[in-house]
Amino acid sequence: MQEYQLTLKDKRIVWGRAIDIESLIGKYPSDSIRQGVNAALDWNLPAGVYRAKEVVMELDKMLEAMLVQLGKPVNGDPTVLLDSLQANLAISGHQSSLPLGPLALKDKAGAELTAQAVRIGEQLVSWAREINSEKNALAKYGPETLGKLEFRSHCYGHSLIPEANAQVWGPYGGPKIMQIYNEYLHQFVLLRDALLPFANWEEVPFEVKEHTGFKGLRFLEPAREIFLTQLLGKKLTHKSIIRYAQSVVSSGLTAAGYGFQYRLGTVLPAGLGESARTAVRYLLKWHPVQTIAADETQDMAAVIFDYEHADYYAAPRNEAGKGSPVNKNGLPISGEHDDEPSTARLLPNVGTDRTTLRFNLEMEGREFTVDLGQLFRGHRFLYRPNRNDNADAAVAKRDSLSWHLAADILSYSGLVTNTDGIHFIPTGGNELVLWALLGKLYPENVVLLDKGDKEELKAAYVSGKGFGTQFLVL
Repeated sequence: MQEYQLTLKDKRIVWGRAIDIESLIGKYPSDSIRQGVNAALDWNLPAGVYRAKEVVMELDKMLEAMLVQLGKPVNGDPTVLLDSLQANLAISGHQSSLPLGPLALKDKAGAELTAQAVRIGEQLVSWAREINSEKNALAKYGPETLGKLEFRSHCYGHSLIPEANAQVWGPYGGPKIMQIYNEYLHQFVLLRDALLPFANWEEVPFEVKEHTGFKGLRFLEPAREIFLTQLLGKKLTHKSIIRYAQSVVSSGLTAAGYGFQYRLGTVLPAGLGESARTAVRYLLKWHPVQTIAADETQDMAAVIFDYEHADYYAAPRNEAGKGSPVNKNGLPISGEHDDEPSTARLLPNVGTDRTTLRFNLEMEGREFTVDLGQLFRGHRFLYRPNRNDNADAAVAKRDSLSWHLAADILSYSGLVTNTDGIHFIPTGGNELVLWALLGKLYPENVVLLDKGDKEELKAAYVSGKGFGTQFLVL
């Protein structure tokens, strides 16, 4: 069995069994251009496993059919139609199908998804231009066949730029062209929105089944409507992102945890394998790995990964104690760091009704384990130093400073907190130790430092709640 692994500089996170997805992509039992009503031809995505670019390739067949049907005035030039697609996938402007730009969402989830919408939209349009320039559909089907493409597109509301509107409704256009173009735009919008939860969206494989009454990706519309209502209403949670992602990849799961396994891999928060200082907090990442083993004769089971403690507030807690003194600069007196672990393992704990994952590492000859879900929760809740004018006054009031070895903190059962004071925990720059601490510290007033110099410490003291027990992880 080949284990799957993530690498972060010289560190590794290892788990499960790596799976081969490439062999499943692009194998479809039928064509997307098929017999429709009477002599007309229809378009639909055939059942199979897709990634984003494979869908764009199938959508290009509609664009090439439109260019053929528009005839000589267009001469096969897709510029205007693709410019209108770009306007639809933008996050601002009259034609935007998802106007996140004007909303200027400030919450972390909203900000991450706004940036994600921009990235995905730009890349999809780039692929659409690139693929159409190759004219593969025209070479495969010929102008006579593409000229017969005609269907009803049950969708309204996609605005066109004036040039596209004139072209589609001009003397060589009309309702037939508009129906195809409307479907073309709508499928791209569905594709962009479906991929919003995934940081590595280009790689995510998802299964399309041909549903009666649903064309292409339209089977995603109910879940998409709920998700966008939460996003635009600023009521989006990590769990709602997970739920939407489960629907996108046709996992069959209805309840949600912090991640999941489905037939084509494992989906976890995107921070895993990244630096905790820069990793996104709400996006997800797909991994080609079977985390929970299945019988060799069976498909991978769909599994929800649950938090060890659904409510961290109710989880058992232990106090870290006073710790050791710091020097006059507020830094640990000892420069000694714990032995550095180079590998962490994810270990499943499969119960009768729920599955949890443990983040396991060895340090100083001892083994330490934290709940993976709590680790991600700690990352979402952590603070970064935030300089303000009250920093000097706040420093003067904070006279109870100490430091702790990471191994001591990780050795406690439950979550670690304290009654008062500021507590430094140096990690020696080890990202595995840092992530483990985020899963062990009670996620209320934890600040992650970059350098620990005097100015950063001043900013850290007034970060978070600005009062009460504080843990500074360096």
